[in-house]
Amino acid sequence: MLGRTYESQDCSAARALEFAGERWSLLIVRDALFAGTTRFTDFQRSLGLARNVLAARLDRFVEDGLMERRLPEPGAQHHDYVLTDKGRELQPVIIALTRWGDRWAAPDGPPVVYRHSACEGPVEQHTVCGRCGEDVAGDEIEKHRTRPPMPPAAR
Repeated sequence: MLGRTYESQDCSAARALEFAGERWSLLIVRDALFAGTTRFTDFQRSLGLARNVLAARLDRFVEDGLMERRLPEPGAQHHDYVLTDKGRELQPVIIALTRWGDRWAAPDGPPVVYRHSACEGPVEQHTVCGRCGEDVAGDEIEKHRTRPPMPPAAR
């Protein structure tokens, strides 16, 4: 079984997986982003996962700064789990993963689509060059190191 960390990997993608690389994690974020889910019981009802698993994921999101635990009103008996900027910035990841799933894992077509609320157009993700603004195809992307690789003992 894989551990929770990827110390042997000198890669931001691997580090990101430490936060959200487990299937329930991205589904929790999806429900928070697109269904407005904030309550424990609503996450549990929507996802159907065990209370202990959900509690562990939400606690971890709070610990890692992806969510904040808030009382919806003074004296409330439950907390709301609200995405922080760090958590909300996973939105393009969810959209891209959904689009991939629509193409490769949904034989009957997409079960949901994400649309722009102002015009109802489909939301798309593109890989764009930060310098020239051109769309970039996968075979036009090269990996360049920004610093020397970390020695294995330092990871």
